[in-house]
Parts: sequence; structure tokens; C-alpha cells
Amino acid sequence: MSEPPTSWEDGSPERLYVITGGRSGPSTTVPLDLVTLVVAKAPVRPEMQPEQAAILRMCRSPLSVAEIAAYAGLPVSAVTVLIGDLIAGQFVHVRPPVPAAQLPDLALIEAVIDGLQKL
Repeated sequence: MSEPPTSWEDGSPERLYVITGGRSGPSTTVPLDLVTLVVAKAPVRPEMQPEQAAILRMCRSPLSVAEIAAYAGLPVSAVTVLIGDLIAGQFVHVRPPVPAAQLPDLALIEAVIDGLQKL
């Protein structure tokens, strides 16, 4: 018989399995990607997992999912599961980042330049 591991490794797959409850994706339909911003809207509760409580403390000001994963030292996939649980419990608010401004039509720009040159 093999000996059980003597210590719990922070990066072990077993730890991630326990943290996420064996789930590989968030339990919410809200799309979460690396640049989705997360902000806490409720205080930490004593019954929360330590990782969820840490996320709430981090997100007093908006942070992206990628930043949360980096600060927590967890894979993005595990963080999205935890954030999904926090969304379901209405502990956090998420929003996609502000989209990049779209450039106006090239014909419009040329018409404005042409009009300015005629002045």
C-alpha cells in the first residue's frame, strides 16, 4: 500500500477539486472572461470558503478576473467557479469591460478632411 501524502500542496489538483466542488465551470449564465470586472457588493460572511472571502476582500474596488486569479494564486478556471458562486449568492457585481471605441466610417473621415481643406 502506498503512503498518503504527508502535506497538502497548494497547487495540487486535489485542492482545486475541493475548492471548486469538482466543478469545471461557473454555475451562472453570466459570461466571465479574463477582463470581466468584479466588485464586491456584500461583506464577507463567516460560513464562506476562505478563497471566496479573499476574493470579496480583494474586490472592494473593481478587479478583473485575471487580476483576481493572479493575486489569489489560483487558476482562472477555479476563480471563475468561485466568482460564479459569489454571483449566485449576490455577493459581487460583474460587468464586461468598456468596449473599445469604434472608429467612424473612413468615407466620413475623408469627407470631413476634404471639407476642412476647402475652408
